[in-house]
Amino acid sequence: MSEERFFVTGALGCIGAWVVRNLVREGKPTTIFDLGADTARLRLIMSAEELAQVKVIQGDITDLNAVERAIAESGANLIIHLAALQVPFCRADPTLGAQVNVVGTVNMFEAAKRAGLSRLIYASSVAVYGRSEEYEGVLEDTAVQSPRTLYGVYKQANEGTARVYWLDHGVSSVGLRPYTVYGPGRDQGLTSAPTRAMVAAAVGRPYQIGFSGRQGLQYTDDAARIFIQAARAPYEGAGVFNLRGSLVDMAEVVAAIEKALPTVGGMISFSGAPLPFPTELADSGLRTLLGEVPYTPLEQGVAESISIFRQALADGRLDPARYLG
Repeated sequence: MSEERFFVTGALGCIGAWVVRNLVREGKPTTIFDLGADTARLRLIMSAEELAQVKVIQGDITDLNAVERAIAESGANLIIHLAALQVPFCRADPTLGAQVNVVGTVNMFEAAKRAGLSRLIYASSVAVYGRSEEYEGVLEDTAVQSPRTLYGVYKQANEGTARVYWLDHGVSSVGLRPYTVYGPGRDQGLTSAPTRAMVAAAVGRPYQIGFSGRQGLQYTDDAARIFIQAARAPYEGAGVFNLRGSLVDMAEVVAAIEKALPTVGGMISFSGAPLPFPTELADSGLRTLLGEVPYTPLEQGVAESISIFRQALADGRLDPARYLG
């Protein structure tokens, strides 16, 4: 392959910010495409000097012409597509959610095809699956899909779009299904609660996670590295793969926070019913494709997250209200 030049959508989001951070630290030319202008998540984990190396194109992913122009301007040969509205936003405005999450993804595939790019990496979600009681054992990549949210339906549609672009146009793709991503930058959505608890610990405030039970938690840096690794993998087809991470109980999350910052002992708690999502995902397909994948143990990921939050607080780069209201 010629010099790697990356085009990242949704780079102002949690995983996207970490993708950009990793690429910049590798010295890879990186262009980000986003409608928004809030760089808080990028500034949380990157220096001003690092940010200055990123080419920023502001534009609307629902506008195919704008997407085409941006890809051409970037000169990119690798695309990581992360732009999406999360569950609460899709529920509040289903039409906008469909425009961004579904039409936006169609536009990315169409623009990639027109630009002569042979593949695209995109984010799907565990939300394509149904409730935990619908399944037995560990969920394979091919488990029956039964989404219970519009967000999950939109992600399911994107997986279908990817398959058709491979069958009709030979555009390969790898879709990745994260579950609960945690770490700096994760400040939106129901499953952001473990990260919010880490911010509360960093500022010395009590916090209660609003659910119990077991979840698959993926450190955001690991998720970002896996997206980059997938972009580099030689692959033909339209594969979609689960991310596994650490399968942990909320009590283990609290224990990891207290170990990282013993002064908050007794201040972080959890209550409520478990979330109704499948708990354990198989990632054998992903490992077959990529080999070894990045994995940060929970205690290490929590400790690193709290360290980043504390440093950002000291530097004035973190507004706790963004996480804690």
